[in-house]
Amino acid sequence: MRLDPRESLATHWACACLALAALAACSGEKAAPYQGYVEGEYVYVASPVGGRLDRLLVQRGQTVAGRAPLFDLQSDPETAAKAQAEEQLKAAQSQLADLKTGKRRPEVEVVREQLKQAVAAEEQAALQLKRDEAQFEAGGIARGQLDDSRANAAIKSARVRELSGQLEVSNLPAREEQVNAQGAQVEAARAAVSQASWKLDQKHVLSTQAGLVVDTMYRVGEWVPAGSPVVRMLPPQNVKVRFFVPEPVAGGLKPGRAISIHCDGCAADVPAVVTYVANDPEYTSPLIYSNETRAKLVFLVEARPSADNAPRLRPGQPIGVTLQ
Repeated sequence: MRLDPRESLATHWACACLALAALAACSGEKAAPYQGYVEGEYVYVASPVGGRLDRLLVQRGQTVAGRAPLFDLQSDPETAAKAQAEEQLKAAQSQLADLKTGKRRPEVEVVREQLKQAVAAEEQAALQLKRDEAQFEAGGIARGQLDDSRANAAIKSARVRELSGQLEVSNLPAREEQVNAQGAQVEAARAAVSQASWKLDQKHVLSTQAGLVVDTMYRVGEWVPAGSPVVRMLPPQNVKVRFFVPEPVAGGLKPGRAISIHCDGCAADVPAVVTYVANDPEYTSPLIYSNETRAKLVFLVEARPSADNAPRLRPGQPIGVTLQ
């Protein structure tokens, strides 16, 4: 059965811790620092859309700030799609505005002039009707001519009412259902613009937090599949230490306990705070439990330095820990 590398490393440090504890007990000297190592929780930065890597803006070992540009993917199709969506939105907005304003001003003016002509014709027909009525009473014209005059006056009056109605309708917007439907088209076009903008933004990837660039996985010009990491980062808050303490010490440890980290090459000890104490032993001696053998059990403890002190530690680095 193959062991997980992390489990193998933890087992190695647990055995080392047990051996050092036993050595210190035999010699009667002051207990040696608890042994452990530094671990990093890496952040793999990728884009949800694929494309050719056009620009790689960072390199290994570089420290970047939050929201700093990391890499750019080819974005020509997304740029064109956004421009198309924006033009479609403008067209939909123009159609909606047109539906709300009614007919154009020149069309309304044509109807208004036709109404003026109809009103004048109505007045003329009304005057002619009065003359014909007076002539009929005097016996000057036949009844048929009077009837024709009355019909003509009625036709002219109807024409005036028709054009008045057309003028009123010309000033009205489109039906409410048409306006609502076009309004929905505008919202759909606006959503398409947002989607196109989002896709374009995914081609220009920024760091979500400050940290150290540990590695880059692609070279400029290579095709990057969607979701494939391009940059591996280590934010300072993702640095932690793992060390092992014997069972009597683990019982009194709680998150929040201050510790001091010793490391080779460090100018001074690095302060940190305990964040996790394991409930189960990381290593168990193959002996029957007894008061004499309980001290041979060791428990995993995790602690984190502050973000300012984290860069002083390197993942995989052996360390010693003293409880404060």
